[in-house]
Amino acid sequence: MSDTILVVDDDLGIQKQLKWSLTDFNVVFADDRPSAIAQLRRFEPKVVTLDLGLPPDPANASEGLQALEEILALAPNTKVIVVTGNNDKENALKAIDLGAYDFYQKPIDSDTIKLLINRALNLAKLEDENRILAKTRPAMGRIIGNSDAIQTVMRKAEKIAGTDISTLLLGESGTGKEVFARTIHEHSPRKDQPFVAINCASIPENLLESELFGYEKGAFTGANKTTVGKIETAQGGTLFLDEIGDMPIGLQAKMLRFLQERVIERVGGRNEIPVDIRVICATHRDIQAMVGEETFREDLFYRIGEIPINIPPLREREQDIILLARTFLNQYREDFNAKAKSFSDGAIKAMLAHRWPGNIRELQNKLKSAVIMAEGTVIQADDLGLIEPSEDFDGENLNLREVREQAESKAIRKAYQRADKNMSKTAELLGVTRPTLYSLIDKYHLEDLKTGV
Repeated sequence: MSDTILVVDDDLGIQKQLKWSLTDFNVVFADDRPSAIAQLRRFEPKVVTLDLGLPPDPANASEGLQALEEILALAPNTKVIVVTGNNDKENALKAIDLGAYDFYQKPIDSDTIKLLINRALNLAKLEDENRILAKTRPAMGRIIGNSDAIQTVMRKAEKIAGTDISTLLLGESGTGKEVFARTIHEHSPRKDQPFVAINCASIPENLLESELFGYEKGAFTGANKTTVGKIETAQGGTLFLDEIGDMPIGLQAKMLRFLQERVIERVGGRNEIPVDIRVICATHRDIQAMVGEETFREDLFYRIGEIPINIPPLREREQDIILLARTFLNQYREDFNAKAKSFSDGAIKAMLAHRWPGNIRELQNKLKSAVIMAEGTVIQADDLGLIEPSEDFDGENLNLREVREQAESKAIRKAYQRADKNMSKTAELLGVTRPTLYSLIDKYHLEDLKTGV
């Protein structure tokens, strides 16, 4: 079945021209704002071409811009290509700022408008697929990823979820160890009971014991009432001990006794309290090396690590980077009611080139900042605080901003000459929209390109 394209234009001649040139599509028409909204609701097109000069005031763009806002309010994922007069760049850029995908200046060239529609349609379909991937959780629920590295880990986690075997999650900071722990809990027989997490590295050594085991009234100065610790709070459920490699050596002996006998004594107490919980531990440290250095008990290591799971860093999950980025983009766009909808080609290349030392946590932070700070609907590499990789880097200039600007300026000029000074073809070669190309030309003061010199 052909894709539906909505053409909003009151010029019957243009309607006829587009009808005969867009034979690969199911083309429907509207000649004013109310009929455009009616057709949008009826046919739900992925792509709309919108003439900004609509009745009752075709000489101005106000009616067309209002139609654009209403279309995107009703169907925010629709790709709208606005059509303007020959010298109306100002309103075209205003439309881009409101969320239009691209613009085209009259007179209409059938081949060019068809190219724009195909590009918009392909992008819309790709974004649909990404939304489905983001919403369709794999068997392990919260975990997002299609790479072999993460799939292997997920299969291992699935196998142990239904058991109470002690599990040790190993991996760099920011790789999502707590997400894995929560997911294992949610797929276990204990899923309806509490999941209690405690970070052993974030609590002072003199307080960690009472936080874990609780304390009796009068056990120490300020202990005005009996308080249940994290272990008891997790009764029937799962206790997640994050950064267990940072647990003081003295407390490790008490933890070992609990894991062996499944009873605890509160600080200052004498009664043994039975506890039925599953324990999942995690650390970013080389815990086997710590055993060799005698900073971590060997017997505790074997008790907590019956099944160790190594969670790969993000740099080893290149296939998942853009999927994760688009998932976070959709989430933060809704959280902050932001305009950003997609990534430029440069941003995608920059994300794939970055080493991500902070792993998924770093990616989340960069995406959150970019969604809030981005000026338009397309996130650029600069919004992410990343540098787009350049083949022209010679290693002599170490100022990253200057390197990027020089590389982009050179690439624009090269593409412009290769495209025989045609702006549409230049944008296509660079993999950007024409509005982005015009913005880059202004940014890098390449005014001679506008005059065709």
